[in-house]
Amino acid sequence: MEVSALRLNLLRGMYLLIAVGLGLTIWPQILFPSDSQADVHTVVEALLGALAVMCMLGLRYPLKMLPLLIFEFLWKLIWVVAFAYRMWRDTGLDSYAAETLFACVIGLVLVPIVLPWGYVFERYFKAKGEPWIIKGNHR
Repeated sequence: MEVSALRLNLLRGMYLLIAVGLGLTIWPQILFPSDSQADVHTVVEALLGALAVMCMLGLRYPLKMLPLLIFEFLWKLIWVVAFAYRMWRDTGLDSYAAETLFACVIGLVLVPIVLPWGYVFERYFKAKGEPWIIKGNHR
């Protein structure tokens, strides 16, 4: 399945948006941490820092890096449904949750717009999977 040049450039725009956004918000915290604590917040920062770096590869290989955008969509969807909605229903969102929800909703709207759904379906759901065992390959 062929993907149009417009769709490839929309994908590049999405990768760039994520890389620049995380580069401006997360990488300063990674490079210049306010303290030496290693907790769950630093794990999230490291994960998002890696996501920003991998999105730079998406500028060059927009189709090969599609699982990254699918991951971006899925983690935000899971967070909104499993955590933000529950918190909103029980106690209301605090400022951190409200800010994170806003960022997640932007991703939940934009990522599905740029994803080439036909390509994703063909490539990841319809195509035959790679074999678990290759006969004659003893490595």
